[in-house]
Amino acid sequence: MLGPLGLDATAEAVYRALLDRPHATPTEQRLHAALTGDQFEGALKKLAALALVRPAAGSDDGRLHAVSPRLGLEMLLARQRAEIASRQQQLEESRAAIAELLCGLPSVHPASGEPLVMRLDGVDNVRDYLARIHEDVAEEILTFSTGGAQTEENMRNSGPLDEQLLSRGVRMRTVYLDSIHNHRPTVGHVNWLASIGVEVRTAPSLSTRMIIADRRLALVALDDQDSSLGALVVTGPGLIAALEALFESVWDRAEPLGRPEKPGDGPLTRQQHETLRLLARGYTDEAIAKRLGVSPRTARRIATGLLGHLDARSRFQAGVHAAQLGYLRPGAR
Repeated sequence: MLGPLGLDATAEAVYRALLDRPHATPTEQRLHAALTGDQFEGALKKLAALALVRPAAGSDDGRLHAVSPRLGLEMLLARQRAEIASRQQQLEESRAAIAELLCGLPSVHPASGEPLVMRLDGVDNVRDYLARIHEDVAEEILTFSTGGAQTEENMRNSGPLDEQLLSRGVRMRTVYLDSIHNHRPTVGHVNWLASIGVEVRTAPSLSTRMIIADRRLALVALDDQDSSLGALVVTGPGLIAALEALFESVWDRAEPLGRPEKPGDGPLTRQQHETLRLLARGYTDEAIAKRLGVSPRTARRIATGLLGHLDARSRFQAGVHAAQLGYLRPGAR
């Protein structure tokens, strides 16, 4: 019955025997569980590894103490929640990693000879290619807009292009960072985009800057920490499918454009949840700042606030407390 928590039938039988007869000696416990010596010792090793059994305090005859199920099993459950949450996020990020790995393969399509991947160096070449995309797109553009607050130049130049696309019947879906709510000009621009028909959502963090056009072509930043270095143009159907899956996964979890979350809205905001997840994965304050689209100082302030909120003295301890409280869970934002 406790198999999903890591206990096989023998380990569970020993655990129950220890709970039923807490004052019995190990030999009495083994006989009560009807197990051989090897079976009993093997089960005890598993239970000890799961922190469910330890030597009884003050005992000189080898008696064992079974940790209360309410505490011990809840800790195992919290650990599994954290592991599942981590695996879920790794799965989503693996789609982009697979695409990046495939980009390193020979960039020639075996059938047509057309390049699957082309590198664009520098901002100017990327802008030229974006203009070409805007001219050719016919159905839909999907965008991850990283970096948080948008520059005045970018907003001024992109507005007319977006209007042209919408007038041609092109569907536009864009995911911005939650941190844009801290920049009034960007909020005004994004609200205007939504008013003319662009579908907008926000997420606490984004893995990289990306644009997908008509499910046939994608533009992906060379470096998620510095988009000015250039981009990759991806046209291979398999790579496009992986990038589309990544976009749809983030889109489904993102929130429609609205009022920013406030600390009083719940135990943790989405931005705090994402910071906590990134801390648990070992990200530095600078890397977290890039993912959230905020300054390193703001990232440190959020991380420090989380330590206080979770009554933790270290980031590792904060992760343990977060798992026990259920903050690190599948689909948590």
